Amino acid sequence: MPLDHGLIGVESAPHERSWTSADTLLYALGVGAGTEELPFTTENSAGIRQRVLPTFAVLAAQAPIGRKLGDFDPAMLVHAEQAFELHRELPAAGRVSTTSTVTGIYDKGSGALVTTEARAADAGSGESLITSRSSVFIRGEGGFGGERGPRDEWTEPDRPPDHRVTYRTRADQALLYRLSGDRNPLHSDPVFAARAGFGRPILHGLCTYGFTGRALLHAVAGSDPARFAAMSGRFSKPVYPGETLTVSIWVSDDGATALFRTAKEDGTVVIDRGRAAFRPV
Repeated sequence: MPLDHGLIGVESAPHERSWTSADTLLYALGVGAGTEELPFTTENSAGIRQRVLPTFAVLAAQAPIGRKLGDFDPAMLVHAEQAFELHRELPAAGRVSTTSTVTGIYDKGSGALVTTEARAADAGSGESLITSRSSVFIRGEGGFGGERGPRDEWTEPDRPPDHRVTYRTRADQALLYRLSGDRNPLHSDPVFAARAGFGRPILHGLCTYGFTGRALLHAVAGSDPARFAAMSGRFSKPVYPGETLTVSIWVSDDGATALFRTAKEDGTVVIDRGRAAFRPV
């Protein structure tokens, strides 16, 4: 069965999701935060109130698209791009109502790129909280004669980065991150990972994304999640748990935006075409 192009533009029914203080603490640990980031990893430290890492927005806004996308081998699906906008700071515990829409199915030849948008509002007040946009690449589902999709023009600035932030992931990072909800065996089961063409389980793309978001938060936004407005990036290569990540960041003159790129120790770029936006102090 080919992918269902009839899904494009059809908004799903509202889907409610809630999270607790424990969920946001666990997420912070899953993306590498620790004892030097107590506002994000504890809820009862003296003189410190709990805050939420902005990239948790991607999990908070997840919602089903309403109908089955089609029949394909899930081992052939990889996360390709992720973006979000935060309309206000996330609460430590909350509840949202989210609708999701497939915005495009594009023919990339060797596979199909499926893009979606989710809009999450506070379930009590109806206030807009998160807009999340993502795409997945499904190998073997291309060649149907469709449009290739829009191009994103991104150019590395002709100067050294303003910031370089390096984090080492844990050997068991994927096993910790999966407890926040993504139980895809690609990240834990060696047999499944081998079927997908990997030598061992890989790190979740959104875990790498969370490490990158932490770097942006601390380097550009003064560790204040209320200033973090938006982030986007393309996943270009897999990361294996235990590898080191370096985030290179170029900040605009007014500090309102930044371009970034995340790479492994050998220089392999794993998140490309990165953009972020920040609110003023």
